[in-house]
Amino acid sequence: MARILLIEDEPGLVMTLQDRLVDENYEVESANDGEEGFQKAKSDDFDVIVLDLMLPKKSGLDVCRDLRQAGVETPIIMLTAKGQVVDKVLGLKLGANDYMQKPFEMMELLARIEVQLRKKTSEKKSSASGIVAFGDTEINFQSIEVKKEGETISLSSKEFQLLKFMVENEGVILSRDQLLNEVWGYDAVPSTRTVDVHIAWLRQKLEADSGYPKYILTVHGFGYKFVG
Repeated sequence: MARILLIEDEPGLVMTLQDRLVDENYEVESANDGEEGFQKAKSDDFDVIVLDLMLPKKSGLDVCRDLRQAGVETPIIMLTAKGQVVDKVLGLKLGANDYMQKPFEMMELLARIEVQLRKKTSEKKSSASGIVAFGDTEINFQSIEVKKEGETISLSSKEFQLLKFMVENEGVILSRDQLLNEVWGYDAVPSTRTVDVHIAWLRQKLEADSGYPKYILTVHGFGYKFVG
């Protein structure tokens, strides 16, 4: 059972999140200020940390920075009522893995938690062998090499990063914004159209029929997902 740490000072939101996460079979602990949250995250083992930006005693940015400096690598999803891009970028530069602005839909938070858990699991699997195979395609994450039917396929850096992120999150529906943020960065210039173009290029190189893909699928109205 995955363990989630909520570091949030709004009692009503903590109760709502805690109840729903428990219903989804997560084990949940909470802290209502930054200092308590930092100590819990540093001393105990969690799978995902949901961290509010505005906290008493110690801000979410300080908590994130200090956890990373202390060597804590637990995925962090930041929550904030602020909309300034500078806060978003700063949080990510300090080591946050994802970012959500309040108010948000519970289903979206659950999906983002699932992405972090899947990514963590996939990274463990890929680090063990360094190789993932699907159909007649083989990806070697250690040598950064892709082969199809034994022949090396030339991919750009962004194509490889996009493919890697989708493979690591197999079965998860990923929005264009999510893919853009993860591969190109939150402060990047490209639009979501860039994602569509790179998806099309990957399909041309890896799918037997790019018009009827088997692995890199479109989920209409939502985004894309990889199915190996």
